[in-house]
Amino acid sequence: MREIVLDTETTGFEPAEGDRIVEIGAVELLNHMPTGRTYHQYINPERSMPQGAFEVHGLGDEFLRDKPVFAAIAQDFVDFIGDARLVIHNAAFDMKFLNAELSWVKMPKIPMDRALDTLAIARKRFPGSPASLDALCRRFGIDNSSRTLHGALLDSEILAEVYLELIGGRQPDFALNVTQGRSGEAEADWRPRPRPVPLPARLTEEEAAAHAEFIGKLGDDALWKRFG
Repeated sequence: MREIVLDTETTGFEPAEGDRIVEIGAVELLNHMPTGRTYHQYINPERSMPQGAFEVHGLGDEFLRDKPVFAAIAQDFVDFIGDARLVIHNAAFDMKFLNAELSWVKMPKIPMDRALDTLAIARKRFPGSPASLDALCRRFGIDNSSRTLHGALLDSEILAEVYLELIGGRQPDFALNVTQGRSGEAEADWRPRPRPVPLPARLTEEEAAAHAEFIGKLGDDALWKRFG
């Protein structure tokens, strides 16, 4: 199964008010394991960054001025994600921006049911507890010390680790898989076998004689006599 862990950085909170994506970062997982393939792109938002966004993104108007606009990178982005499931923290936010950008360049929107929201998973697993990416890193002991500024690729790499922990570690279906034993038999079909060498009796002769005497007093209908 192919999944894309994805994050965006934007100029604000509402594409309907003119806010745009300025950065996309994505990490490819195959069967819940990172493949090493990533996607990273800075984007010229074709508008000024609002006051305060510089501290959040570490990006400024001068830095973004020579970057491509979304229309120039849209096809490359769509080709990278393909038909994979998208793993996103607070998926509604990123999907809102991605679909707005795609609609503005006359490209098909991404169905919402392709997005898996790790924020929703975290809130369900740990109700009442903080569920931010930083809080989940602390919970799972994931090093996010390099996250001094938000960055889409770094955040998607950290989110990939968090996601794998949320679903049970790097082998989330380990307990459900049929694994191979030493003899090549599936564990699901495993059955105990007789010992090649029986264990020696631990009864003493005196104990065996006492037991036989006791059974003899129980009569012919005693279970020990009927079944040997």
